[in-house]
Amino acid sequence: MKSLGRFAFRKKYYVIGFWLIALFGITAISQSVGSNFSDSFSLPGTDSTKALALLGKAFPRQAGDTETIVFHVKSGTVNDPAVRSAMQAVFTKVAGIASVGVVKSPYDALNAQQISRDQQTAYAPVVFSVNARLLKTKDVKALVSIGKAATTPNLEVEFGGQAVGQLNAPKGSPGEIIGIFAAGVILFISFGSFFAMLLPLGVALLALGTASGIVTLLTHSIGIASFAPILGSLIGLGVGVDYALFIVSRYRREISQGVDPEDAASKSIDTSGRAVLFAGATVCIALLGLFVLRLSFLNGVAIAASTTVLVTMAASLTLLPALFGVMKRRVHSRRSRRNIDGGTLKDHEQSLWAKWSRTVASAPRSLSLGAVAIIVLLSIPFFSLHLGSSDQGNNPKGTTTRSAYDLLATGFGPGTNGPLQVIAQIKSPADKQALELVANALAKTPGIVQVSPLITSPDGTVGFLQAIPTTGPQDIKTSNLIKSLRSTVIPAALAGSTTSIYVGGTTAIFDDFASVISGKLPLFIGVIILLGCLLLLLAFRSFVIPLTAGVMNLFAAGASFGIVVAMFQWGWGQKLLNVGSGPIEAFLPVIMLAILFGLSMDYQVFLVSRMHEEWVHTKENGRAIVVGQTETGRIITSAALIMITVFASFVFGGEKVIKEFGIGLAAAVFIDAFVLRTILVPALMHLFGKSNWWIPAWLDRRLPHLSVDPVDSDL
Repeated sequence: MKSLGRFAFRKKYYVIGFWLIALFGITAISQSVGSNFSDSFSLPGTDSTKALALLGKAFPRQAGDTETIVFHVKSGTVNDPAVRSAMQAVFTKVAGIASVGVVKSPYDALNAQQISRDQQTAYAPVVFSVNARLLKTKDVKALVSIGKAATTPNLEVEFGGQAVGQLNAPKGSPGEIIGIFAAGVILFISFGSFFAMLLPLGVALLALGTASGIVTLLTHSIGIASFAPILGSLIGLGVGVDYALFIVSRYRREISQGVDPEDAASKSIDTSGRAVLFAGATVCIALLGLFVLRLSFLNGVAIAASTTVLVTMAASLTLLPALFGVMKRRVHSRRSRRNIDGGTLKDHEQSLWAKWSRTVASAPRSLSLGAVAIIVLLSIPFFSLHLGSSDQGNNPKGTTTRSAYDLLATGFGPGTNGPLQVIAQIKSPADKQALELVANALAKTPGIVQVSPLITSPDGTVGFLQAIPTTGPQDIKTSNLIKSLRSTVIPAALAGSTTSIYVGGTTAIFDDFASVISGKLPLFIGVIILLGCLLLLLAFRSFVIPLTAGVMNLFAAGASFGIVVAMFQWGWGQKLLNVGSGPIEAFLPVIMLAILFGLSMDYQVFLVSRMHEEWVHTKENGRAIVVGQTETGRIITSAALIMITVFASFVFGGEKVIKEFGIGLAAAVFIDAFVLRTILVPALMHLFGKSNWWIPAWLDRRLPHLSVDPVDSDL
C-alpha cells in the first residue's frame, strides 16, 4: 500500500488525467447509448406468477401492463352526451396506440360497473400487450396526451398505473445538491481549510459521476431497477466522502507532525488506506449478499451499488494521494502551517475527545446500560413492521396518479385501485362449474365488494374472474384477504374438484413479493453477519470484536427500522414528509440492511483499527481503547454528520421509497456513530478487557493474514 501511495503522489498528473478521462469518457458513452432500466421481477412458484402465466397464454393481448383512465365531472353525469362523446373519442384514439391490447370502456354494457353510483366518476382500464418495462415511453406519453386533450372546466381526466407513475417519477433528487452543500459546510468547519474541504468532496463527486456512467452502461446487459441511480447517489456520496475524509485526516495528521508530504501520503494510504480498502470490501460483500435471496430484481441493485462503492474506494486510494502531490502542505490553513512550523499545535491529550474517552473508561457499565436503553426504546416500533408495496395514494398531491387514485377511492371504494384476479385452467365442464362456484363464494366473502362475470378465453381453456376488495392495495386487510382466499375460501368452494385456481393481479404480486422476502430475510441477515464477522476475525485476530460488531449491527438495524416504521407506517411523518402512511416497501429491509451492515463495519474498522494499532505496540487494553477513540472520534462523528445530512437530504425527492431510504439510513448512521461507536462499543471493550484481543493460538496459525494495520508501521 505504501508503494501505491508513493506512485500516485509522484505520478500525480498521470493519475489525475486518468480519472478525468474516465469521467468524461464514460459519461459521454453512457449518454450516447442511453439507459435501459428495468423494474421487472419474477417470483417462481407463487400463485400470482402462475396466474400471470395462464393469463398471458390465454389472453396475449391482455397480459401486459394495465393503466387506468379515470374521468370525473363536477356537474351533470358522465353519461351526458358531450362527456360521453368526448371520452368515446379518447378510447378510440387510445385503442389505436400500437402497444394497446384492449380498452375496456365503461360505456360498454358488460362494463357498466365502471361508472360510480352517483354517475360523476368512471374509469376505463387500458390493457397493453407488453408489461410496463417493455412499454415505449412514447406510447405512455401518447395515452396521457390523448386523455388530457379532452379535459374541460367540467371534465377532469386523470391516469393511474405503473407506467404513468414511472413517467411522472422525479428523474433526480434536489437532495443531492442540498447534501453536497451541507457536506461542504461540515468539512470546512472540521478542517478549517477550503482546500482540505475540497479534497473529499471533489473525489467523491468525481467517483460518483464515473460510477453513474458505468451503471448506466450496465443496464444494457443486466436488469437494474429505475431507482438505482438515486440510491447509488445516496450511497456514493455517503461512502465517497467518508473514505476520502478518513485518508485526508490521516494525511493532515502526518503533515502536522512535520512528515515530508510524499512520506505522509505514502503512510496515509498504508494506514488509513488499508482501513478504507477493508471497509469498502465489507460494504460490497454486504451488498452482494443480496444474491442469496435469488431475486433478479435485487441482483441488479446489488451490482449497481457495489460498482459505486468500488469506484469511490478506488478513487480514494489513487486520486487522493495524487492530489496530495499537488497540494502538499496546503491541506492545512496558513495559520495551521505557521503553528506547525512554530511548534505551537494544540495538545491532543487535552482535546474534547480525549476527555470523553477517559469518561467512558471511568464509567463503562452505566454508559453501556444507558446506550442499550436508548436502542431498546427506538426499536419498539420495529415489532409491528408490515412489509408490502405502497400504492399510488402515497404519491404527492397534484400528480395525476394521486388524483386518479383519490377519484377511484371516492367514487368506487379504495379496493378499485387494486383488483384481484382469480384465474383457472379449464379442462372440462366440471372445471368451469367449479370456477362458477368459486365466483359465488367470492361474492359472499366479507372484504369483497364486487365480483365480475366469468370470462373464458377464446379457446375455452382458461377462466378469469375479477374481485374488488373493500380495502386498498396496501392495506393489511387486503393481504389477509388474499391469504384467506387461497387457504380457505377457494379450497372450500372447489369441494373436491381437481382444477387449480390461482389468485393474481398486481396487488397479489406485491403481496407475494413481500412474503418471499420476509421468508428469506433471516438467511440474508445470517449470511452477511457471518461474512462480516469472518473478515473482522481475519483482520483483528479476535473473537470478541467480530461478535460485538455483529450485535452492534443488529442493534443499529432494529433502532433504525423502528424509526422508519414510526415515520412511514404509523404515519408520524405524514405532514413533515408529504407522504401517506402504509406498509414499508418489501425490498427496503434487505437493501437497507446490506448498506447499513456495510457502513457499520466501516465505523467498526475505522475505530478498532487504530485501537488495534496501539494494542500491538503497547499490549495495554485501556490505553489502546482511549487512544483509538481519541484519535478517531472526531473523524467518525464528522463523517457521520456528513452521511446523515446526505442521507436526510434525500427526503426532498418525490418518491416515498427514496424518502424511506433517506430517513432510515440517516437514523442508522446517527445511532451507529453517536450511540454505538461513541458510547457502547468502547464501554464494552473496557469491560471485556484483554479478552478483546484473544484468539486460540492454533486458529491464529491456520488463518490467513489479512491485516488492516501496516505490516511495518513505525507508529
